[in-house]
Amino acid sequence: MDKDERTQLEAYDASEIQVLEGLEAVRKRPGMYIGTTSADGLHHLVYEIVDNSIDEALAGFCTRITVQINADGTVTVKDNGRGIPVDIQPQTGRPALEVVFTVLHAGGKFGGGGYKVAGGLHGVGASVVNALSEWLVAEVHKDGKIYQMKFSRGDITQEMKVVGTTDRTGTTVTFKPDAEMFDTVDFDYDTLHTRMREQAFLNAGLQIRTVDLRPDREQEDVMCYEGGIREFVTYLNRNKTALHSQVIYMNGSNDDGEAEIALQYNSGYNERILSFANNIRTSEGGMHETGFKTALTRALNAYGTRMGILKNEEKVSGEDCREGITAVVSVKLSDAQFEGQTKTKLGNASMRTLVDSIVYDKLSVFFEENPATGKQILDKALTASRAREAARKARESIRNKSGLESGGMPEKLKDCNEKDPALCEIYIVEGDSAAGSANQGRDSRFQAVLSMWGKMLNVEKARMDKVYKNEKLQPVIAALGAGIGDDFNVEKLRYHKIIIMADADVDGSHIRTLLLTFFFRYMRPLIENGYVYSAVPPLYKLTRGKQQRVAYSDAERDRISAEMRGDNPNAKVDISRYKGLGEMDKEELWETTMDPEKRTLRRITLGDAIEADQIFSLLMGEEVEPRRQWIESNAKYVVNLDI
Repeated sequence: MDKDERTQLEAYDASEIQVLEGLEAVRKRPGMYIGTTSADGLHHLVYEIVDNSIDEALAGFCTRITVQINADGTVTVKDNGRGIPVDIQPQTGRPALEVVFTVLHAGGKFGGGGYKVAGGLHGVGASVVNALSEWLVAEVHKDGKIYQMKFSRGDITQEMKVVGTTDRTGTTVTFKPDAEMFDTVDFDYDTLHTRMREQAFLNAGLQIRTVDLRPDREQEDVMCYEGGIREFVTYLNRNKTALHSQVIYMNGSNDDGEAEIALQYNSGYNERILSFANNIRTSEGGMHETGFKTALTRALNAYGTRMGILKNEEKVSGEDCREGITAVVSVKLSDAQFEGQTKTKLGNASMRTLVDSIVYDKLSVFFEENPATGKQILDKALTASRAREAARKARESIRNKSGLESGGMPEKLKDCNEKDPALCEIYIVEGDSAAGSANQGRDSRFQAVLSMWGKMLNVEKARMDKVYKNEKLQPVIAALGAGIGDDFNVEKLRYHKIIIMADADVDGSHIRTLLLTFFFRYMRPLIENGYVYSAVPPLYKLTRGKQQRVAYSDAERDRISAEMRGDNPNAKVDISRYKGLGEMDKEELWETTMDPEKRTLRRITLGDAIEADQIFSLLMGEEVEPRRQWIESNAKYVVNLDI
C-alpha cells in the first residue's frame, strides 16, 4: 500500500458520513419516494396531494375535489374537507400545517385518530411533493379563517399566517414541480383525468372535477358516480358484449374493514380484475384478490355440482372460471399492510377471509336466484376448459413438429450470431421482399430478421387453442423462445429488442396493431419490460448536391428543406417520397431504418393498462359501432395516410 492509499484510508472517518437533514434526502434520491423522475413521477406528485383529499372523503368530510392545471403549468388541488390542522403539534412545537409539509413520516394516519381509513402508508406524500417543487403554497380554510404558508424546494419562505376570512372549510395546494428534478414538467391532462375518474368510481357520490386552463388546451370534466364500482364495471365493459345485463354487486365488513365487489362477464376471452385497497390500485393483487379468485371458483363448482351440470367430481379451474370476467375488488381497512411505498400488493390476511366469505355466500345466493345467468357463466367456464385442453394439445403438437425442445427455429428466421439476449435484436418484417432487403442489409452479428406474410390472426377474437394453431403466429412464438400466456417466461426471451417493421400505410398499421394485440394479450411482459419497438422509416429523402437528409413528416420535410437552402431561397432541393419497405434496396433500408447510429425507433410502452386494454378491445374486438364512432371522431388526426 503506497502513501497516498494509506492517507485516503486514514481519512475515511466519521466526517465522511453524510447526514441528510429535513427533506434533503428526497431531493437527493427522489426515485426512492416517487418511483421515477419521468412523466410518471411528475404525475405522482398530484396523486399524493389528491390522496390526502380522498382520505378526507373516506372519513366522511369531503364531497368535492378539484384538480386543475393552471395557465402557467402549475397544478392546484382543492377540496372541501376539514382542512389540515393549523394548531401547534405537541412533539415539534410547530403548526401542524408546517409539520405535514416539512417532516417525513408525519401525518394523521398513524393511529392518532385522524383517519380510520387512509391510502397514505408512510405519511410522506405532502412533504415529498413540497421537497420536489420549485415552490408550493398551502391554504387552509378552517374556523372562519384562511391560513396560508409558502415553501420553496422544501424550505419555508413564508411562515403560516392568516390572510383572510372564509365561510367554508377545506385545503388548497398549488405547486410548481422543480424542473431540476424531473425529465419533464409538462402535465398530461388525459393522464390526470384517467386517474381521477378511477377515484370517482371507487368513491360513490364523490365529485371530482378536472380542469385544464392552459392556452389552446382548455377542457373540463366533472365526474360523480352514485353507482360506484357497479358503474366502473359497466364502463370497463363498454366496448364488449356483456354475457348478462346485470352487474353482480356484493359487499360486507368485519372488525378489520369492509369490502365491495362488482363483476360482469362478457363474450370475450380475457380476464380483467382490478383490485384496490383504500383506493390505491394494487396492481400486483394481494390477499383481497386471492380471496376473490378462490371464492369465485368454489362458488361456480359448487353451483355446477348442485345443478347436476358438473358430474363425477368434474371441476372447472380458476382460470376457466375467470375467462371473460371484468371485476373490481375494493377493500377499505384501518391498518393496511402494503408492500413498500408503491403499494402494489396488499398483505392483510383478514381481507382474504372477508372477501372470500362475501363472494362465496352472496354469489351462491345470486346463482340460486338467477339460474339462467348462473348457467351461462358456468357454460362459458366449461367451454374455456375444453379450449384450454385443446390449447395444451396444440402446444405439445407444435413442440413436437417444430423441434422447439431441441432448439429448432422457424424457416423464415434469419438469426444473428450473438447469443446474449441483451445484445440481440429481431426485426419482424412485413413481406418477403422487405425481409429480403433487411436480411441483406442487416448487421448479422446482432440483428435477426423474421419475415411475416399476409394478415395474422386477430387474437382479440380467438381463444388460446386457435392462437397456438395459427401458422402466422407460430414462427413468432418459436423465434422469441419465451412461450405465451401462462407459460411465458421472460428469462427465456432470445432478443431484448423486438422491432416491428411495417409500411407506413393502412396495411402496415393493421399488421402492427395485430402484433401488438398479440403481445399485449399473450406476452405482456415484453411490453412491460420495454422490449417492443416500432421501426419508423422516413417518409422523404432530401438532396442538395452531395448533401442528403431524411424527414419523418411533412413539417420536418419543410423545415429541413429550408435549412438546406440556407441563405439561398432559390436553391433547388430535390425531395423524393420513400415508397414501401419492400421497394428499398439493402443500403437504403440499412441507412434509414436499421443502422443503430441513424435509425429512429419508437418504444411501445404499456402506459395505463386499463386504457390500453380498452383501446385493444375497441379496435380489435367484436363490437363494430364503438369502433366506427372512434374512427369517425379521430379521422381528423390522421396524417400521411397512404391508401
